[in-house]
Amino acid sequence: MKNIYTLATRFIVPLFISTSLCAQVITREDSLNAGLTPQTNPTVISGYGQAKVEYDLRNQTGTASLTRNVIFLGHRFNNRISFFSELELEDAKVQGGKPSGEISMEQLFLKFNVNRNNYIVAGLFIPRIGIINENHLPTTFNSNDRPFVEQLIIPATWRELGVSVYGQIPVVPGLNYSAAVMNGLNSGAFEFGSGIREGRFEGNNATASNLAVTGALLYYIKHFRIQASTYLGGTAGLSKRVADSLHLNYGAFGTPVSLSEFNIQYHGNNGIQFKALGTYVSIPEADRINLAYANNTPKSMYGYYVELGYNIFKLMPRMGSRSLVLFGRYESMDLNASVPVNGVEDGLQRKQYLVAGLHFQPLKGVSVKADFVQRVTGEYNKALYVTNPYSSSLPFYTTSNFINIGVGYSF
Repeated sequence: MKNIYTLATRFIVPLFISTSLCAQVITREDSLNAGLTPQTNPTVISGYGQAKVEYDLRNQTGTASLTRNVIFLGHRFNNRISFFSELELEDAKVQGGKPSGEISMEQLFLKFNVNRNNYIVAGLFIPRIGIINENHLPTTFNSNDRPFVEQLIIPATWRELGVSVYGQIPVVPGLNYSAAVMNGLNSGAFEFGSGIREGRFEGNNATASNLAVTGALLYYIKHFRIQASTYLGGTAGLSKRVADSLHLNYGAFGTPVSLSEFNIQYHGNNGIQFKALGTYVSIPEADRINLAYANNTPKSMYGYYVELGYNIFKLMPRMGSRSLVLFGRYESMDLNASVPVNGVEDGLQRKQYLVAGLHFQPLKGVSVKADFVQRVTGEYNKALYVTNPYSSSLPFYTTSNFINIGVGYSF
């Protein structure tokens, strides 16, 4: 709903959009300003969603799911103050006592335009980290699944409560910045195999005893979009007495987690698309977390991916604004790149993904996708699992192949 990415100009709005007061970088999540809906009404209702069928080639089984449906509600009070919210339903329904979906607020904040080049948001917002985090409409990425590195290393969609400032630097055309203060993470909720993802509060009774800061620089030059961002936050939002009893460092940034990422995207008029991202997570006091919670937290993790695509319809001028992107992506990650002395290494956490497919857009806001996914892992550590971690795959295989077919929309 705010700022970031250009996979292709036909997927994402122009880089700079001016209102009567502000010239700002926005994404299509910002339905108040992104041209998805008429601007005559100060209150806007819009949304996005996707559905997918996944077929496991090895086990010859398939699953179908309404992955998500999101309703956006925004209101422009005047040229300086706006309201943004996104309510998300995952996996079609929520039913107590059974594995099911989730209803959650994906974003809810007030936006204050300070001047033409700067604005502030306050509330539950998505910080500028990675590619998918801010710009996650299913019509803006090629595959059915969001990149796996940005699910397991960068826990998109990552939102927390806080305040953030965004702006452009006029003396350097194309250079933008963001900086935020928000609540930190909960190391007691970290789960082995999902990085720091389960430690997010997402606006749900978040502790204000520990904090996090994040910042990003974003630069546009010709057909390139280049970004670097960093995060530092505490993970022990406890009273000093409780933290001491668990041997955790107390304070705003006690028992810290740091994350850094760099990404670059290219879109040429010739139909070529390219993007690459690399990220590294450090948890220097993982040994203390393991001592307190026995959750086998790693000391460091890393991941990267590269994707290349080509819009075949560029060869067919009569197709107009329609697009058919042939793409391929390679991803690699290690969720236990280093482990503390009281940690246990698991080869299953070293993962590689090869994704290739087609993304067809008959018009802006509608996507039809088909892709092939190959997942390769190391051998799992039998000491960590009572049974095979993939109960549907007996015996365990380090290589699995999937075919996905899905649809997505945004309006």
